Amino acid sequence: MTSPVDSPAAAPEAIPAGAIFCLSLAAFGSGVSLRVNDALLPRLAEQFAVPLSTAAQVISYFAIAYGLSQLLFGPLGDRFGKYRVIAWACAACALTATLCGIAPDFGLLRAARALAGATAAAIIPLAMAWIGDVVPYEKRQPVLARFLIGQILGLSAGVWLGGFAADHLNWRLPFFAIGALFAVVSVVLFVLNRKLPAHARKMQPASGSALRRIADDFGHVLARPWARKVLVTVFLEGVFLYGPFAFIASHLHHGFGVSLSLAGSLVMLFGFGGVLYAVSSAQFVKRLGEVGLVRGGGVILAAAMFGVALAPAWGWAIPSCLFAGLGFYMLHNTLQINATQMAPERRGAAVSAFASCFFLGQSAGVVLAGALADHIGTGAMIAVGALGVLAVALNFGRLRSNSTLAQHR
Repeated sequence: MTSPVDSPAAAPEAIPAGAIFCLSLAAFGSGVSLRVNDALLPRLAEQFAVPLSTAAQVISYFAIAYGLSQLLFGPLGDRFGKYRVIAWACAACALTATLCGIAPDFGLLRAARALAGATAAAIIPLAMAWIGDVVPYEKRQPVLARFLIGQILGLSAGVWLGGFAADHLNWRLPFFAIGALFAVVSVVLFVLNRKLPAHARKMQPASGSALRRIADDFGHVLARPWARKVLVTVFLEGVFLYGPFAFIASHLHHGFGVSLSLAGSLVMLFGFGGVLYAVSSAQFVKRLGEVGLVRGGGVILAAAMFGVALAPAWGWAIPSCLFAGLGFYMLHNTLQINATQMAPERRGAAVSAFASCFFLGQSAGVVLAGALADHIGTGAMIAVGALGVLAVALNFGRLRSNSTLAQHR
C-alpha cells in the first residue's frame, strides 16, 4: 500500500493512557444517537400518526444537521484544539439528547433531533483528525480501526436499544440514557485534555475573520483533485448504504412479522461484522492493501444487502447483517484513511468535509429510500442500494489503483 508519511515531530511526552479509548466512548454515544431511531420508526409513526417515510425525518434531519455542522467544527477544532472541542460537543450532546426525550410532539422531536445531529457532528471527524495528528500514517489505519470499534458498537447498540424500547419500554427512555452517557464522557474528556502533551493540544493562531478562515480551510481542501474524488465517493456511499440501512429493521418487521426488538438485534450483527474487521484490520491491510479492501468490501457488502433484500425467510438476515458490517468497514475505513491524508495541514477541515459529505449522503439516501419504499417496497429498495454500493466501491478501487503518491499530497 502506498503510504505517504507525515509523522509528527517526536514529542517528549506520551499520550495519556485512555485518551483514544475515551474518544471511542464518545464515538459509541454518537453511534447510538445516530441509529437509535431505526427500529423506533414504526412506533414513532404510530405514536404521532404519520407515515413511515415521514417518521424517517428524525433520521434525515439528524444527518443533515450533522453534515452541515462540519463546516463549523472542522475549523473550530483546528483553532481551539480538537480534543477540547470534542469534550464540549459531548456536553452539548447530553443536553440535546435530553431534549429529544422530552419532546411533546413530532415537530419538536424532529427539531431536537436536528440539534442532536449538530452537536454530535464534532465527535468522530475531529477524533479521526486528532488521531491523524498524533499517529504516523503508516500506523494510522489499525489505530483508526480500533478507535472506530466504539462507533461500530454504538451503531449496533442504538438499533437494538431502539427496538427493545419500542417493544418493552417507552420510546423516550433511550434518549435519556444517551444524555447520561454523554454527560459522563464529557467530564472525562475535559480531565484528559488537561493532561495531553503540547503537540496533542496544538491550536492554529487566529488570522482574519472566522468566516474567512472557514472558507479558506475548505477551499484549500476542495482545491485538491484527489480530495474531491474521495468526497464524492463517500457521499455516494452514504446515499446507497445508509438510506436503505435505515429501513432494514422495518423491512424485517413488516415483511416477516418479527418483533422490533428481534429486528434490532439482527441489525446489531452489522456492528459485530465491523468489530471483526477492526480487530483484524492490520492483517487485512497487509494482505489486501487499500485497493483490495475497497473492492472486496464492496462485493461483500453488496452481496449481504442482496441477502437481506431477497431473503425468503428472516433467518437469512443473520449472516447477511454480519457480513454487511465486515464489507462496509473494509470499504469505509479505507476511505477514512484517505480522508486523513487529503490535506494534512488542514486535517480538521479535511476530515470534517469528509464527514459532512458522508452524512449529507445519508440524509439524501434516507429521503430517496423512503420514497422508493413507498412505491416499490423495502426489499426492492434495499436491492437498488446494493447495486449502487457495488458501483461506488469498484469505481473507487479503480481510482485508487490509478492514483500516484503525488495525488495524495
